[in-house]
Amino acid sequence: MRLLFVDTCGAMASVALGDGGKIVAETNLSLDRRLSTRLLSVIDGLLAETGMTVAGLDGIGVAVGPGSFTGVRIGMATVKGMALAASLPVVGVSSLALLAANVPYARHQLCALMDARKKEVYAGLFRCDPLPVALGAEQVISPERLLDSIGSPTIFVGDGAAVYRELIVAHCGDLTQFAPPSCSYPRGGCGIVLSHEAFLRGEGRAPERLDPVYIRASEAEVAKAAKA
Repeated sequence: MRLLFVDTCGAMASVALGDGGKIVAETNLSLDRRLSTRLLSVIDGLLAETGMTVAGLDGIGVAVGPGSFTGVRIGMATVKGMALAASLPVVGVSSLALLAANVPYARHQLCALMDARKKEVYAGLFRCDPLPVALGAEQVISPERLLDSIGSPTIFVGDGAAVYRELIVAHCGDLTQFAPPSCSYPRGGCGIVLSHEAFLRGEGRAPERLDPVYIRASEAEVAKAAKA
């Protein structure tokens, strides 16, 4: 099964190609205002370098969030457009599960943290042996409230873990471990593996049926609710 995977949810974007669940190629790039114009050229370049084509793909995987609202929309729109044009099925992957996948065979539970700004984090707890399995619902929450709920040894991973490292240590003490800095951002290669497994489980769907996972309400939704 030949797959493309796209993640644009965090501070770094990642694109990867895979064949049979194995990573063929991967490119990582910074998430900036030019991403919407750069993303398609990066995908085209990766396809050209590997000799693969969109028509030769069997499906596309995409990180559906949570994360940057703009980033999530760019990734989703790009993948949906490609999938519709090529009549390809798609699967969605949690950006937090993608982050947790950086630490396979972890001895303890993993807490994947993405900085959500506004003194909050996107957080998810996982068991990872080797692929991530959610231990509860993902949430956007203040780091203090999250850490008050941690009662067992936990490995923290993600840019949110770096931002709140001192607070995590102060709250959790000896229960705390941190994944290496190289694991701080999701990788498209992990997305290939997770997407391949999702397709094998029969989770492929038409692109119009794929929805983003924001968790937090947008600024426009908050303003509309306040006005109402």
